[in-house]
Amino acid sequence: MSGKIYLIPTTLGSESWDEVLPSYVATIARDLDVFVVENVRSARRFLSSLKMPKPISELQFTELNEHTPQSDVEALLAPVLEGHNIGILSEAGVPAVADPGSNLVRLAHKKGITVVPLVGPSSIIMALMSSGLNGQNFAFVGYIPVKPNERKARLKQLEHRLKTEGQTQLFIEAPYRNNQLFADMVETLDSTTQITIAADITLESEFIKTATVREWKQKMPDLHKRPSIFGIGI
Repeated sequence: MSGKIYLIPTTLGSESWDEVLPSYVATIARDLDVFVVENVRSARRFLSSLKMPKPISELQFTELNEHTPQSDVEALLAPVLEGHNIGILSEAGVPAVADPGSNLVRLAHKKGITVVPLVGPSSIIMALMSSGLNGQNFAFVGYIPVKPNERKARLKQLEHRLKTEGQTQLFIEAPYRNNQLFADMVETLDSTTQITIAADITLESEFIKTATVREWKQKMPDLHKRPSIFGIGI
């Protein structure tokens, strides 16, 4: 009989795990010996904070990230097929959402392996919850193009979608490019379009605000190297 795959959420930053995770998440994680992780270093740090019963050095870690060839993913299921439960950890937040862990989850379903999602913080959902934008019809579209002309064209495309369908659009950028993205947003989008910025979610420096493009132009925050979710709506 095969084991199970547990999708183990982690913190979004440096906050203590018990501020954002139910205690049963730690209980389940402490029973596992095998982990598939986006980043070994951050995974070790997170599991250390859970006070694992075994030394971290005795746990088995395998990385699954954007550099992992698809041909290597199936081998990660070997411990599960041998009857062991394993955990999947993202570098931050919930695994398999905007995260390469979804590749392993997809394959697990094809092989009839039980996948168990655990409760934890999702910056995407928390940004939507706190935005005041339409939560009945929304899309997370991932990263916005880096090249300025392509980025502006994509922003106008997303704005057209929200105006014709009423669909809130959520997206992200590498934190060191946040300011460039936001500058293009206020330059490109219509003055009445609502923009939400949700930065440093769950941290002491958390900043969440929704305002029109016209209002944002009066005072633009510094988002450099601050993990952020951007949203636009009407």
